[in-house]
Amino acid sequence: MFTPVAVHTGTHRLGGVTRPGESWASAATRIAGRPAYAVDLSGEVKEFSSDPMPVVALRPMTRGDLPHLIRWLNAEHVHRWYAVDGEPTPEWVADNYGPDIDGKTPVTFWVIEVNGRSIGFCQDYRISDEPDYALLTPDPDAIGFDYAIGEPAFVGRGIGPRMAWVWITSILRRYPDATACFAAPDHRNAASLRMLAKVGFEQGTWFDEPQPDGSTTTMVGCSLDLRRVLG
Repeated sequence: MFTPVAVHTGTHRLGGVTRPGESWASAATRIAGRPAYAVDLSGEVKEFSSDPMPVVALRPMTRGDLPHLIRWLNAEHVHRWYAVDGEPTPEWVADNYGPDIDGKTPVTFWVIEVNGRSIGFCQDYRISDEPDYALLTPDPDAIGFDYAIGEPAFVGRGIGPRMAWVWITSILRRYPDATACFAAPDHRNAASLRMLAKVGFEQGTWFDEPQPDGSTTTMVGCSLDLRRVLG
């Protein structure tokens, strides 16, 4: 099956299709003649760009980043989705995220940087290390993905998909045997669901996640096929 791929470069939009066994990203790079990054993979035509982009990078989070993390978790647009786990006081954040930052859990915690400025965070882990989640995805060995753009000035500027693409393209280097990624935003978080769709995630199982206060939140399980997208 051939998949149509388009690459935006300057004022031009170059089109083509995947070759047999070729991933979407490989096809985009071939069509453009240089590396390309995902812009919107949610439609029939997979849209990429080879134009220069802000330098988006991930670096391991340290204890020195805790003041940033506390501020981000308390930002109104983040607090809405993350406060269900607990009120992000300095003590709570240190207790709940400190072990991840210190490497004492299977979770790897990252700071998102844009042109050298720390603007948010993400984390990854094998779903099989989270038994409850392992029942919700077709691939228990998938790599889980949680994220937030913490700085309000960087929300709505297209940083989310670019950050996610940087994260996705790092997976095969860090988890060579991985074949899928998995994320589960709140069903009301339209912006997050749209961002995931743009980089190749597809919606699957909807499920209710119990919360510490006894309530439940409906989440949307979203999966990305690494072989199809990256090869």
